[in-house]
Amino acid sequence: MQNITDILDRYLSHINMPSVNFIDIIEIILISFFVYQFMVWIKSTRAYTVLKGLLIIVVFLLIAYIFKMTTILWIVSNLASALITAVVVIFQPELRKVVEQLGQKRIMAAIIPFDSGREVKERFTDKTVNELVRACFDMGEVKTGALIVIEQEIRLDEYIRTGINVDAVLSSQLLINIFEHNTPLHDGAVIVRGNRVVAATCYLPLSDNMELSKQLGTRHRAGVGISEVTDSVTIIVSEETGQISVAQDGRLMRAITSSDLRDILEKAQNKKVVDNSKLRQLLKGRVKHEGKTDK
Repeated sequence: MQNITDILDRYLSHINMPSVNFIDIIEIILISFFVYQFMVWIKSTRAYTVLKGLLIIVVFLLIAYIFKMTTILWIVSNLASALITAVVVIFQPELRKVVEQLGQKRIMAAIIPFDSGREVKERFTDKTVNELVRACFDMGEVKTGALIVIEQEIRLDEYIRTGINVDAVLSSQLLINIFEHNTPLHDGAVIVRGNRVVAATCYLPLSDNMELSKQLGTRHRAGVGISEVTDSVTIIVSEETGQISVAQDGRLMRAITSSDLRDILEKAQNKKVVDNSKLRQLLKGRVKHEGKTDK
């Protein structure tokens, strides 16, 4: 036993453990907080998709380094400065947005999220699903064109800024009135967040997919375009045929029925029914029991 202790003493004597003081602990906490906030921010923007692509490139370069692929490493080393500039250009809208939001945030509320324990059960209610289905098929019957983008995880703020703020509770009457011919808000897309219509007349990116039918117009290409760069669900009502289409993940589902649309919206609803009443009762019972014990 004494020999083992001597060996450990000799080994540990060569290790210089860094001294940790109070300032170092504060630095670790701050860095952890900012890294966490950055990860939360990046996940809620389309930059998350771009970041995954960059990680694949980094893995490829790592493989090239391990296997001594000198030509690839030489090209990368010479283009390093250009690549850094390209990354800044790619993330420019997101970086500008996070700097703008930095001044608007309440720092203490961000550091100590008192309401973070509340779990979101669903993105929007069943009533919103019913109103969307009713509005789309009512507009389809009279061949009123419509373009409705439903936000999911990736926020659509940069597209909301291109339109006119509405911020109203979603209803079928509101949507029908917005897309009615010759009304001020009928041209462009409506963006829905949760149970509210956030903005109207929004501009969306057009898809460059050459496989889309030439018969499809700008409305359908815009619906597919926004689904290629975000995880949104986009409903398109054709002005020519009155048919309902849905664009999601870069794919276009045409001539869907009301039950099909309802199924898609219920899936996007991401409803989670969590019954924690028993847990509450246990906690209450424990508090009561502790109170009686103290007496």
